[in-house]
Amino acid sequence: MARITVEDCIDKVEGPYDLVLIAKERAVQLNSGEKPNVDPENDKNTVIALKEIAEKKISVDQLQESAINKLRKHVKPDTGISDQDESEGDDFENIYKGEVSKSGVPILPSKRARRIPEKIEIFKVNKIQKKKLEEKNLPENSEISLEELKDQEKIEEDSIETSDNN
Repeated sequence: MARITVEDCIDKVEGPYDLVLIAKERAVQLNSGEKPNVDPENDKNTVIALKEIAEKKISVDQLQESAINKLRKHVKPDTGISDQDESEGDDFENIYKGEVSKSGVPILPSKRARRIPEKIEIFKVNKIQKKKLEEKNLPENSEISLEELKDQEKIEEDSIETSDNN
């Protein structure tokens, strides 16, 4: 069945290579969930694609353009969309919801990711300082278990080691 379909399709395209490229593109579209334009008759998507090309139920030029666009490494940006964005008055500062530096310039996400280790260190130091303040604010009569003291000493030692490593 497929051989007859190929022979029917070969006159609809420029050559056998183009037929393979176009039929493959349509088969990919069918695999992604598009509905066939011919009766499937329990055929596979490649045969259905060839039948559609043979019966001219699908535009060969559109399939060829779609296949070529998928193979392109550098796609030209659509200038119509960027013109619309500028006409709406949207700008980076209004859209961007990230951090802002001291000078008022937005900090891009890549730079924020580089600052994460600094923030972790600051968080640890702040946590240790809070614990020390809590210890000082404890009433004199309150009892502290030995386990809590060991935990506090371990935290302090860890913070000293991490600050020495940096």
